Amino acid sequence: MSAATVTSLPTMDPVVLARLTGKLGDQATISRLCASLGDVFSEFLPDMLESELGFEVAVSYAGFTTGRYGALVSGLGGAMACCDASLRDWCERFTLICDSPMIITLVENMLGAVSDSIEDPEARPLSKIELDVAAMMFDRISSVLKTAVNGANGFEPFLGSAHNAETRKPSEDGSDEDFVAMVNMAVGIGPVLSTFHVVVPQGVLLKSTIAAPKPANTPKTRVEWSEQLGEQVRRSKVTLEARIRLESQTLDTISRLQAGDIIPFHEASDVRVEVNANGRDLYVCEFGRSGARYTVRVKDTYGSEEDLLQHIIG
Repeated sequence: MSAATVTSLPTMDPVVLARLTGKLGDQATISRLCASLGDVFSEFLPDMLESELGFEVAVSYAGFTTGRYGALVSGLGGAMACCDASLRDWCERFTLICDSPMIITLVENMLGAVSDSIEDPEARPLSKIELDVAAMMFDRISSVLKTAVNGANGFEPFLGSAHNAETRKPSEDGSDEDFVAMVNMAVGIGPVLSTFHVVVPQGVLLKSTIAAPKPANTPKTRVEWSEQLGEQVRRSKVTLEARIRLESQTLDTISRLQAGDIIPFHEASDVRVEVNANGRDLYVCEFGRSGARYTVRVKDTYGSEEDLLQHIIG
C-alpha cells in the first residue's frame, strides 16, 4: 500500500489577510486620514515653532505614501534623521523622519544666521550635535501628533534616540513588514524647503479619530528654546584630535621605521599642538605633562565662542 500523500492547505494572500484583519485600508480612507493629520500639522506646528524660534516657519501637507514599513522608510534614502516612537493606548511603534537640510538650517538660524542669506544646505548625515537638535524637533512634532489622535488618554510619547538613516537596522520583531502610511510634510525656513515624515501602521491609523488639538500649555518662548538649544549644544560630547609636527625625515628612513624607533618633535622647546574637532581647527596648544599623563595647554583660539560652535557643528 502506498504512503498517504500529505497535502498542505493553501496560504492566504498576505494583502487579503491584512485587509480582513483591519491592518490594511483602502486608498480613499487612508488618504482622508493622512490629509486630516497633515492639516493638523499645517495649522498648529508653525505657530508652535515660530513662537519658540522667533522666525517664520511654513508647514504644509505634501501628500502620503503607502507600503511596507521597512521598504518605505529605507526608500527615502540617506541623509535623514529618524526616530522610532510609541504612544501608549495609541501606537506601539511609529517613526518620525526629518531630512538633514531642515535640521542644518534650523541650527544655523538658531545660532544667528539670517534666513534669507542661507542657501540650501547639502544633504548629508547629521553630526552628533545636529542629531541632538533633531531630537528636539521630533519632540515638537510628536507633541502635536499626541493631541491630534484620539485614545492617547493624556500619555506622553516615548521617543527613541535620533539617529541617521544610514545607521538604521531592520527590526527583529517582523514589524518592518507591516503595512503603513507615511504622511509627508513640506517645511519652509527662509528660502530653504525641506521635509519631515510621520510613518504610522495603517492598522493604527484606521482606528484613529483625528481632530484639531485644543489649546494646551503655553509653548516655550523663544528665549527658553534658545537656552535649551544652547544647553543641548554645550552638553554634547565632541571628539578632539591633536596634531604635533614631527621632524622631517627622508622617505628611505620612514620606510625602515620599526616598533620602538623614535621620531623627535619639530620644536626643541615648547611643542606647538593643533587641536581640532570634526576636522575644524579650534585651538593652538603647547605639549606638556601633568603627573603621569601627557597633556596639552591651550595658548590661543581660532575665534570667538560663537565661531567655535559654528565650526564644530558644521
